[in-house]
Amino acid sequence: MEEVTEAVSNLNISETHKKNRIQVSNTKKPLFFYVNLAKRYMQQHNEVELSALGMAIATVVTVAEILKNNGLAVEKKIMTSTVEVKDDGKTRPIQKAKIEIVLGKSEKFDEIMAAAAEEREAAAEADEHN
Repeated sequence: MEEVTEAVSNLNISETHKKNRIQVSNTKKPLFFYVNLAKRYMQQHNEVELSALGMAIATVVTVAEILKNNGLAVEKKIMTSTVEVKDDGKTRPIQKAKIEIVLGKSEKFDEIMAAAAEEREAAAEADEHN
């Protein structure tokens, strides 16, 4: 029975791990889409995992740096690896660099997010009066 309980606990960890992972592409979405999505994931799960392959690695690093420099996130873990990816036209798989960056909420995350929300509300009210 103990083994089953342990397996269920491990299953839950991997489930939440998947829910807060953002796989970044360097072509599909603008940079701030990923920044805002990461903020939302941190609000919900207290941390976010940013993941990318190849050319998208620069985007992941930039997103992480924006969040850190704005005082919203702290770096928890960075993992690099190489993965084999099958290219449609080619017979042999190609090697691609992979990065995973885990960011956690900073101590001031909630405070900064609340201040930003207040600013947006004040701006919306000002627009209504003009």
